[in-house]
Amino acid sequence: MARADKRIPVTEKRWRELNELKEAGQTYDELLKELIQQRNRRRLAERVRSVREADGKELTSLDEL
Repeated sequence: MARADKRIPVTEKRWRELNELKEAGQTYDELLKELIQQRNRRRLAERVRSVREADGKELTSLDEL
């Protein structure tokens, strides 16, 4: 994996919050990867829930055909 040393400006408060989330021995890169994965999973779950709700409202039951 290529390493890119980039700076991400954050407030002092946000830095403290990130530091509290980070586990001992965990890098900030690993923490950010974990947070991104959690957000992606949450978005996927929301999309699945939305599709299921739409399916229930818009589709005709096979029994009705």
